[in-house]
Amino acid sequence: METLVNDGGIVTNLKRHPWKWLLVPGFVLAQLLVARRLMRRERFDIIHAHWLLPQGLIARVLSRTTDVPYVVTSHGGDLFGLKGWLPDWLKRGVAGSAAAMTVVSTAMSEEVVRLRLSPRRLEVLPMGVDFSTRFVPDPAIQRDTDHLLFVGRLVPKKGLPLLLQALPQVLDERPGTRLTIVGFGPEEAALRSQARSLGLESVVHFAGALAQYQLPDLYRRATLFVAPFVRDRDGNQEGLPVVLMEAIGCGCPAVVGEVAGIRDLVGDAQDDVCVDPRVPGALATAVLAALHNPDRARLQADRIRRAAAARVDWEVVSGGYARVLLAHSGRNGTSAPRNLSDTACG
Repeated sequence: METLVNDGGIVTNLKRHPWKWLLVPGFVLAQLLVARRLMRRERFDIIHAHWLLPQGLIARVLSRTTDVPYVVTSHGGDLFGLKGWLPDWLKRGVAGSAAAMTVVSTAMSEEVVRLRLSPRRLEVLPMGVDFSTRFVPDPAIQRDTDHLLFVGRLVPKKGLPLLLQALPQVLDERPGTRLTIVGFGPEEAALRSQARSLGLESVVHFAGALAQYQLPDLYRRATLFVAPFVRDRDGNQEGLPVVLMEAIGCGCPAVVGEVAGIRDLVGDAQDDVCVDPRVPGALATAVLAALHNPDRARLQADRIRRAAAARVDWEVVSGGYARVLLAHSGRNGTSAPRNLSDTACG
């Protein structure tokens, strides 16, 4: 019966269904009570809270009552999407009391400064993906022709309406083009309706949610991964999307919405793969350029993968988080801590 977090995330659910604010106190209290019970049962050196609110707030309360320091990680939605004097005040308190704060992109570190969060230590550390065994290219799998792929939650900041709007222009030049949309969310009904109104029912396939083990072969077969990210009307936007890392890991060419933070992943290729999908014709033009010249797109995808591996491979990322956690666990990084407590919620 838990409906606050699922199907779009907490912020999206609260905006679409204001009555769900009634679920927030119980949700936060339950997390606090369970975390406190764990803290009493075992000895911990540090708490790692994912999201400034509400998990960071819970970690702050626990830290004050137990003297165990905490590190807080912001993923984007909490930083960009929760606006107003009260959320900003709470975020400043959480960040200021944390032993350290991490964000998943450079653009987010700039937002931290703009909001005057003032953590004692701030680091940019992405979530990362497995570039060694799971999200890797497979030369034995041949890429499809004119097959577009989207993977992600169906929420406004993903920009899917703009992709559907651009698709007729793509079909004019490449009539065999088809689009697979993997994911679910509150915008699904509206997106299906838009596809029908544009006459795209035969070329757009809504695949629903798929298990992660099913994704690599999709990334390996797709001609192009299209992620038209935007900043939505509430200011919410992506931090550094994991699905884009996964596609890059599998060597899939990509066209991406030009939101802050993407340069951390695509580097110097930003001018070629990033586009403002709100500009009429820009998204269709970028997609067509990749479809017309798939060999060039694949070579570029290989270059992006090589550069991204040094930043988002799990080995690199886990080393970064281990360094931060050990540095603030009260052991000065000299030995493994007794225990690490991680309070998180998707």
